[in-house]
Amino acid sequence: MSDPGEDPQDAAGMWEASAEAYVAFQDAGDANRTLLLDPVMLAQCGDVRGARVLDLGCGEGRFARMLAERGATVVGVDPTAAMLAHAQARRGGGERYVRAAAEALPFAEGRFDLVVSYVTLVDIFGYREAIGECARVLRRGGRMVAANLGFTTAAGPWVRDAEGRRVHRPVDRYLEERSQVYEWLGIRIVNRHRPLSAYMDAYLSARLTLRTFLEPVPADESLREDPRYEDWFRVPEFTVMVWDGR
Repeated sequence: MSDPGEDPQDAAGMWEASAEAYVAFQDAGDANRTLLLDPVMLAQCGDVRGARVLDLGCGEGRFARMLAERGATVVGVDPTAAMLAHAQARRGGGERYVRAAAEALPFAEGRFDLVVSYVTLVDIFGYREAIGECARVLRRGGRMVAANLGFTTAAGPWVRDAEGRRVHRPVDRYLEERSQVYEWLGIRIVNRHRPLSAYMDAYLSARLTLRTFLEPVPADESLREDPRYEDWFRVPEFTVMVWDGR
């Protein structure tokens, strides 16, 4: 038998079973998105009025709706039927949703001006194929904006001193690609750890060109004094990259 999370079908089943709890978690406000990543992702997407946008791994459609509200025509893609049911129920006027795997997108070459991957590549087993597909459906001169978990997928919890203050986070098996099961608030899903070099090789092999590389921290410096957000100013939890189409 495979280890938990090593079977893509098992991982897909976890997402189906966790959909209701995950949507509730997002509806309650995920600070990693609302306070940290949303401003960066929107800034890197830029002016999307009239743009044809693909939201890869759109989930319940939160970011797709945000882009549609800014004037984009958005197609959200996700393999999880329960997630897409929520997205359809909340759909505005500028989006539609398609159930499909990221590794085999059902769209013509050069169909989109912008592809967005908002912390989804860690959920996709065939990430090389998915990145290749994103490059294929981008028009010449289009952009891919991708947020992803950083090195912390290979890091353990904070080591703390006797007073409970953060000291460091241990990192191990960083170069080894592997599945990891995460559980919180009734959610049980699989993420894949991969070293940054593996992702970079996949992007470059797809003949994409790197324009921007960020390890975001909040623009609001007042959050630095809040212990709930200290992690963000100590270690880079996420990366955000912008790639130009081939």
